[in-house]
Amino acid sequence: MKAFWNFDKAAFAPGAIDVLNKQLMAVAVALTTQCPYCIELHVQAARKEGATDAMLAETAVIAAAMRAGGAITHATHLFKE
Repeated sequence: MKAFWNFDKAAFAPGAIDVLNKQLMAVAVALTTQCPYCIELHVQAARKEGATDAMLAETAVIAAAMRAGGAITHATHLFKE
């Protein structure tokens, strides 16, 4: 478990992508994978980095579009012979 937390800490450290945007990406992934623990954890972390309600709402829309996009894309295979 220690190795995972070290990896997680490194992944969310400041880098080419700032911590706020990393946390917003994590919120989008957590919404897509529907992980309640991950959603709570990353929303709190994003808020700590300055995320606003508007930013979180936009992140949710992106997650919804990505999830719906997969369904739409795979649906095209229903009609191939």
